[in-house]
Amino acid sequence: MYLFIDPLCPECWAFEPIIKKLMIEYGRYFSIKHVLSGRLATLNSAKRQNYESMASLWEKTASRSGMSCDGNLWFENPIDSPHLASIAIKAAELQGRKAGIRFLRKLQEVLFLEKQNVSSFNVLKECAKSVGLDTNEFISDIYSNSAAKAFQCDLKITAEMEVQEIPTLVFFNENIEEEGIKITGYYSYEVYEQIIEEMLAEKPERSILPPIEVFLQYFKFVASKEIAVVYNMSITEVEREMKKLQLKQIVEQIPVKYGIFWRYNHLS
Repeated sequence: MYLFIDPLCPECWAFEPIIKKLMIEYGRYFSIKHVLSGRLATLNSAKRQNYESMASLWEKTASRSGMSCDGNLWFENPIDSPHLASIAIKAAELQGRKAGIRFLRKLQEVLFLEKQNVSSFNVLKECAKSVGLDTNEFISDIYSNSAAKAFQCDLKITAEMEVQEIPTLVFFNENIEEEGIKITGYYSYEVYEQIIEEMLAEKPERSILPPIEVFLQYFKFVASKEIAVVYNMSITEVEREMKKLQLKQIVEQIPVKYGIFWRYNHLS
């Protein structure tokens, strides 16, 4: 499964709950490759009015999707070099696929929730450090040909697969002769389940969901919306459950502009 994203795209951030649920329930049937599409490259020449439209898009996406992002970033701390954030993700991936995914998630958190400028080298370095990367290696890789080539390779895949919008998922099965199935945008979870079934030519078995506490321990920092999607709960039900864990000091509540995030307390 190829997931085409741009790290600065709020729609890709809003897609996180679906991806988590797919990985938990059907992860044993597929592997996922994140491909950076570079669709926001136009920001390199962004003007003030472009910032206003970006801010408006962020606010609309956040209120509609339940995955908070704060459009004020574009007035307070605008991104001046989106290219560097993409190169940094590729540099993180050189330390392993899981390291790349952890780094991407952290970068999205500091961007969408904390309004930090992810085109700042210092911000990227802090992200790398906080997710346990070898920072010296990361710093040297960010300026290396390897990271630049990996990003160019992603742009080439984007062009070859004719991906015009993000997020886009492209599903392939083991038979390389068969066409992949491309799905652009944001659909209900059942649509993705149906495609997995089509690709496998059999009904896949869902894995049993782990207890919420185990989910939190693994992901460390999640939105109420992510828990709601994964566990088929309403936001009210999620918040009731999380308050019980909060009383036991297992989680800490982090209010954000839209909704609530929860941080797992490793000392509990």
